[in-house]
Amino acid sequence: MTNRGTLLAAATALVAAVPVAAWGLMGQQDAEGFAPAELDYAYQPLGVSDGTAALVGAAALLLGGLALALLLRATRTGRLDPRWWQVLAPLMVTGLVIGVGYRVLTAGVVGANIGAGLTMLFGVPVVASLVSWAMLRGAWLATHSGSGGSGPVARTAPHGS
Repeated sequence: MTNRGTLLAAATALVAAVPVAAWGLMGQQDAEGFAPAELDYAYQPLGVSDGTAALVGAAALLLGGLALALLLRATRTGRLDPRWWQVLAPLMVTGLVIGVGYRVLTAGVVGANIGAGLTMLFGVPVVASLVSWAMLRGAWLATHSGSGGSGPVARTAPHGS
């Protein structure tokens, strides 16, 4: 049986896994053909090898996939109110923007990192908007449950029973 704590843990794992998977599987985006000493960085990347990052990214992808499967099954069986995907989807997109944006911001380039500037110019407002939407929608769903219950778990029994 899927209980509220399991659904919350799965949702948390899914949202946390997306940026880690994007970061790990994308790899370091340094300009090719230049020695590392010749590259300029907007921000210094973590001192993690590409192989380790790929393993961490693959593990995050697997964890996120398992959490996604559990949440989809809970939605299909009525244990998770489908309206909570209006909170989870923007948070997953936010994680993707953060994971990819981190790789763009830490890319080694020769000269100016135009991608870093564009990431800051467009990525920050997009992330702020998505997180704001998710927080507001989540608060509304938690306080205005249309199924008679409270929080993200939908009632499976009809009203009055």
